Parts: sequence; structure tokens; C-alpha cells
Amino acid sequence: MTTMSTRAKVGVAAASAVLLGAVAAGYAAVAAEPAGSPAPPAAAGVGAVTLEPGPRLLTVTDRHVASVAAADPAGPRTVSNLECLRVYAAAGTGVCLGPENAWSYQVVVLDSALRPRQSVAIPGLPNRARVSASGRMISWTTFVGGDSYTASGFSTRTGILDTRSGTTVTSLEGFAVTRDGKPYRSADVNYWGVTFTADDNVFYATMSTGGKRYLVRGDLAARKVETLKENVECPSLSPDGTRLAFKQAIDADPQRGWRLSVLDLAAMRVTPTAETTSVDDQAAWLDAETLAYTLRQDDGRPDVWAVPADGSGAPRLLVPNAESPSPLT
Repeated sequence: MTTMSTRAKVGVAAASAVLLGAVAAGYAAVAAEPAGSPAPPAAAGVGAVTLEPGPRLLTVTDRHVASVAAADPAGPRTVSNLECLRVYAAAGTGVCLGPENAWSYQVVVLDSALRPRQSVAIPGLPNRARVSASGRMISWTTFVGGDSYTASGFSTRTGILDTRSGTTVTSLEGFAVTRDGKPYRSADVNYWGVTFTADDNVFYATMSTGGKRYLVRGDLAARKVETLKENVECPSLSPDGTRLAFKQAIDADPQRGWRLSVLDLAAMRVTPTAETTSVDDQAAWLDAETLAYTLRQDDGRPDVWAVPADGSGAPRLLVPNAESPSPLT
């Protein structure tokens, strides 16, 4: 069993409680230094954050969208006034999962200047968000029952929005399922953690059913998915489309935590990364060789870490007091 370090002793349930408490109490605009942080965050200033492609990293800092220079991710950051629990961007388009009011949330599609283009009300607590490489497709996942992937009876809702056509799929649960080569139906099917391929139609995601978790490949136009491999959660497709970063439950038991790993799609070979702390996140590819992900301190405060994708090297702190990393490609 992997022993959680001080970077990640607080699990998803505690993190969710922190987020809900933040919504109820209101959001802070500027990062505050957490007690016991492994490194103090650099000075933050409220200003203009742009989603235009460039050498910057997008994050959430104290529930606000922020950006830092990719060459100096621990350095000064710019913090916007936009409140989000999760954020992601690509090709000048962003997605924000943020508060609609004190007790409900929405998906907001953003232009490059963080202006809202369209929005969709969503149930539950925001959990995952992605934008396809072209900027066309948006996906999101929320918890609608339970508040953790380790909770008994948890339930998620995952949707996809085509920003070009306006077509919205509010839940993947209506898609036809092929499991192990045969048609499959079950009332307990859940999805989370979508990642898109370059064609904006095929996607990968996690599907759970019967107490197991599967990597599925989906066809949006055909409204169908097929299982590929067990024990693959929160996939994130590499820039070249050949590998998936994912969290692998230790001994296939989420109660024991997750190992951040990489799946070679051609060989279906898994390579664990050098990060041995349990990672409950959908990692982002900073480039073809590096993964970024969020870990939480003892008090629930987040930090963004990075690790090589090939299993070499060692984890390093990337952005203190931040979460939801997204390279601005």
C-alpha cells in the first residue's frame, strides 16, 4: 500500500468539503500563504489573464483563474476576477466550472479574454473539465451523489458541449456500451474524466459499473463507447495522441489510493511515474514528456506538481497554492 505524504493526506471528500465551504463563505481574490506550505507562493496581483496560446500555465488560485510564466511557474502570477473551481483551456477557448449562485454551479465557455460565450447549468459538485486541442469540444464531470471516488454509492454526471454546433450532451449515460466485445446495459453505469482526440469526435473516458472501472473509447457522433482496459481512471491524452496519463487504483482498490501512470495505447503497456503519493486528479500534459497534477497539503490547500511521463526523474513542486493546471497551447 502506498503511504500518503503530507502533500496528499486530505482525500477527495475533504477537498470537496473545502470547496463547498469556500462557495458558502465567498471567494478570495489574492493567494494567501498557507501554514506549512512547502514553498510560499510568489506575489499575486489581480489583472488581465488571457487564454491566447503562449508560454504560460493556467491554474486556479484561491478559486480564481490565474496564469504564470511557464519558465517561472513558482514566480509572480496574475489572478483574474473570474471564480472557478476547475478550469482548462486550449486554442484560445476555455471552460470554467464555477458558481452560478451560492449553491449551484455552471459550465461557462470562455473566449480568449475570459469573456463568457455560453453557459450550461450543471448538477452537483464540479470535479473535472477539459477542452479539446482545437478548442471546439468542452467536457465536464460533477459529483451528484457522494463526494468522492472512494465513497460507497458515489455517482457522477459527465457532459460534452460542441461549441461550433451548440450540441450538448448533458450525460454520457445514454450512450450504447460495448463491454468485452458484447453489448452491455446496467443502471449503475457512471462516467468521468473525458479527454478528446484530435478529430473532436473520438474521446476517452472512465466508465464504472459492477464495482469495476474501465477505460472506454467513445464515438460522440454515434453515441457509443467500448471498453479497452480495466483500472484506468481520469485519462489524459498526450499531445501526440499515443499515450494516456491516468490514475491507477492500487491493487484495483481506490480505497488504497492511486498511482499516476501512463498507458501506451499501441502496446497497452502501463508505466508508473516516479510520483508515489496518491494522485486523485486528471493530470495535464505540459509537453510531450511532462505531467502536471494537483496534490493537497494537510490542511487541504492545493499545490501543482510535475513529474516526467516516462517513469524517470522525481516529482517537483511547480506552482504553490494552485490547482487545475492547464498549459496554454
